[in-house]
Amino acid sequence: MELSIKSEKKTEFIDITSRINELIQKNKIKEGISILFVPHTTAAVTVNEGFDSNVLKDIEKKLNELIPENPNFLHSEGNSDAHIKSSIIGASETILIKENQLLLGQWQKIFFCEFDGPRKRKIIIKLIKEKE
Repeated sequence: MELSIKSEKKTEFIDITSRINELIQKNKIKEGISILFVPHTTAAVTVNEGFDSNVLKDIEKKLNELIPENPNFLHSEGNSDAHIKSSIIGASETILIKENQLLLGQWQKIFFCEFDGPRKRKIIIKLIKEKE
């Protein structure tokens, strides 16, 4: 399964939690595992707080402080900062499914992380149903 994602900014955290929950319900997965994979070298996926948007702003700010855009990077495309940020955050997440939805903490959401947008992207999703 794939979800298409369209980012609007260079750096953006896009909440995809409800879209994945819809896939779980559509596929009637009561209990199981979801595996999320981003097949892009300048994007990532993470689980973090979705209640206070300032958390994501703080993450973006700190990542930009640690890894600023830098014309002295060797990569010819000029987006090495996005590659590094993607490597730090990571290309995959595994999340349990319980009672037809993602098993997340009270404040947790799943975010597609764009570091080289705006772009059209995708995330690959594997849903594994627990044997009943």
